[in-house]
Amino acid sequence: MTTTSSTPSSTHGSGTTSPPETARTPAGTAYADAARDHLWMHFTRHSPLYDSSPVPIIVRGEGHRIWDDKGREYIDGLAGLFVVQVGHGRDELAEAAARQAKELAFFPLWSYAHPKAIELAERLAAGAPGDLNRVFFTTGGGEAVETAWKLAKQYFKLTGKPSKHKVISRAIAYHGTPQGALSITGIPGAKEMFEPLVPGAFKVPNTNQYRAPEHLRDDDKAFGRWAADRIAEAIEFEGPDTVAAVFLEPVQNSGGCFPPPPGYFERVREICDQYDVLLVSDEVICSFGRIGSMFACDDFTYVPDIITCAKGMTSGYSPIGAMIASDRLFEPFKTGTTTFPHGYTFGGHPVSAAVAMANLDIFDREGLNDHVRENAPRFRATLDRLLDLPIVGDVRGAGYFYGIELVKDKETRETFDDAESERLLRGYLSKALFEAGLYCRADDRGDPVIQLAPPLIIGQTEFDDIESRLRSVLKDAEKHL
Repeated sequence: MTTTSSTPSSTHGSGTTSPPETARTPAGTAYADAARDHLWMHFTRHSPLYDSSPVPIIVRGEGHRIWDDKGREYIDGLAGLFVVQVGHGRDELAEAAARQAKELAFFPLWSYAHPKAIELAERLAAGAPGDLNRVFFTTGGGEAVETAWKLAKQYFKLTGKPSKHKVISRAIAYHGTPQGALSITGIPGAKEMFEPLVPGAFKVPNTNQYRAPEHLRDDDKAFGRWAADRIAEAIEFEGPDTVAAVFLEPVQNSGGCFPPPPGYFERVREICDQYDVLLVSDEVICSFGRIGSMFACDDFTYVPDIITCAKGMTSGYSPIGAMIASDRLFEPFKTGTTTFPHGYTFGGHPVSAAVAMANLDIFDREGLNDHVRENAPRFRATLDRLLDLPIVGDVRGAGYFYGIELVKDKETRETFDDAESERLLRGYLSKALFEAGLYCRADDRGDPVIQLAPPLIIGQTEFDDIESRLRSVLKDAEKHL
């Protein structure tokens, strides 16, 4: 994975930042040196830090903008990491955290409860489709996915089908880093160093219509049916009595924002019902307005058995995640001595739950879901202007969540080889985009793409600004191959 992280050399604006450029840690060390020597960053190559490329240090955010420790200003085109839905610098979210910390800073949900977890569970259940009324809190998305697989296994054991334990997910899809969630993940490079993983996870084709079989590229419905039927095929091959769940993102993130073709989820729901397989909607990225509705399954009109969510629930102001399950799945736990022997110390943390409630208040008060639904076609149309560039092969996505696939030959859709992709993404694009004042993601877990998922508060002025900065960088991209 590549993210746009390199030291910029041009100034795009200024703002009051803290710490200032000369600031040091309490131990007296320059921040860049302390980061190099002590901070183990996630999904990051550390070798450049030892070669005169200090890590960028982001010190402040306001709205859809962020500032580094040199006072340079950037558009946050990724909402942090698909997280900061309501934008940076919301005082009321910080104040909600402070109020709750003064009242009750921590208490676990292990046979006890506290008001904020109860309030948030009720609110999430009210917003979820169908009978998804049971909320199990985690501290993040990978934990929510892990929880869902464990629940699926236990549910079928409790209901007399103990052999149903396998899961189906899609190629290149990312579902988290815990051992179970990593097994569900469909990115070979993310898994090979940690094998052997949890057995029982199998992959089917994703919904990348740009790379679909040629006879299906121009027929959305036929491609959707084809892709969904591969799930039925996998269930039949493994044996319906052994498959517990299908894990799917409403819009698949990894690989560059693959939306579902028309009829896809309708057919997947039919397949899961036919074989008594649970449908898990992994909405760690897509929920809380990213596509337009509070839960993205509503955007695509299907009702899953489980929703996993996290990121946007608090807009990143405090960590939390959740698995939301149907009443049917909770039924075996309502009587007798049965428990779900699973949990997290900080799941449903009082401070995080309070922040989530305040965050959802902002959604309601400012009409952010309606704002996304109204403006998403304009965002897409603005990005589509980039299709006049020779290097841009496809623009795809939904809501405020888009991928721009880069190609070597537009007519043949030929992609770049590994060495070319390395030079293009890491050697040029990541640095150039950041220098142009745009923080986003240049990703090569599938074919090379640029991903955008900005805060939900922006509109046409910001869309045009993002497109202009992308255009200036992409026009020069081919020169750096």
